[in-house]
Amino acid sequence: MSETSARLLALLSLLQARRDWPGQLLAERLEVSPRTVRRDVDRLRDLGYPVRATKGPDGGYRLDAGADLPPLLFDDDQAIAVAVALQTATTTVTGIEEGALRALATVRQVMPARLRQRVDALQVTTVDRYANRRTTVDSEQLIAIGTAVRAHEVLRFDYAAPGAVTDEWVPPRKVEPHHLVTWGGRWYLVGWDLDRNDWRTFRVDRMTPRTPTGPRFTPRELPAPDVATYISAKFHGQDQNPCRGEAILQAPASLIAQYAGRGSIVEELTPTSCRLVLTAWSWTGLAATFGMFECDLEFVGPQELKDAATQLAARYQEAAS
Repeated sequence: MSETSARLLALLSLLQARRDWPGQLLAERLEVSPRTVRRDVDRLRDLGYPVRATKGPDGGYRLDAGADLPPLLFDDDQAIAVAVALQTATTTVTGIEEGALRALATVRQVMPARLRQRVDALQVTTVDRYANRRTTVDSEQLIAIGTAVRAHEVLRFDYAAPGAVTDEWVPPRKVEPHHLVTWGGRWYLVGWDLDRNDWRTFRVDRMTPRTPTGPRFTPRELPAPDVATYISAKFHGQDQNPCRGEAILQAPASLIAQYAGRGSIVEELTPTSCRLVLTAWSWTGLAATFGMFECDLEFVGPQELKDAATQLAARYQEAAS
């Protein structure tokens, strides 16, 4: 029975990973016969999962959306991730507080004892370093924008830009939405502005989506390797700090990113090292900021940063003696 349950979980994970699966390929991945795959698909259907058989030379299966939410199957890591996410879900989105708490209670109730103990030990308290500038957005608003991003449909919306005259009619913006991102406590939409023929970034809390959405589009290629690099470069360009330098730190990127602060860029080099780019009002202040990380580091540049680090080291040496 446990073997069948594990196989059903593996089958469900595969069906969620891609749109269409040939039956023979599923059988090979699960190391079972096509007949067993058919029986397992029937079991998933009995549980409420809308698995549809697809036509073709080989035949196959597809997981469609259903009228009701079927039972969810999580492995240990997924269950813990869901519980932690639900504990922090209300920090940037309004209207989901009660739903998040009820969902957390439901997930915890059906967890095995070993997982429930681990989740109970993770009592997360969110301390927001950007609390003074954090804005919340409505969950329905996020869903509408996220749906347009996923469906590759042109999004029309009213945008309350700073300084806009509220009683003046402004035509809606028309954008090919590409990514929803968070930066510094705010939600942003990255998209191609059809009227301005250029990439733009919009604050979601200032957007009011219109329905229906526009036609489907073929996504364009971002002017950066990925959206994280694009957003970092965009907001970094707005940084008023005149001094900018970088160093190689002998510490994991995930650890450094927790303390690097707003406007920083953290790039993983190896599992135990990363590249860190920071800005400051002075070169001495920038060198001191790099020094706050308790790990070995190597300054990449520019030369002004290296000179400031040398002067600061001499000053500290004299102070310590």
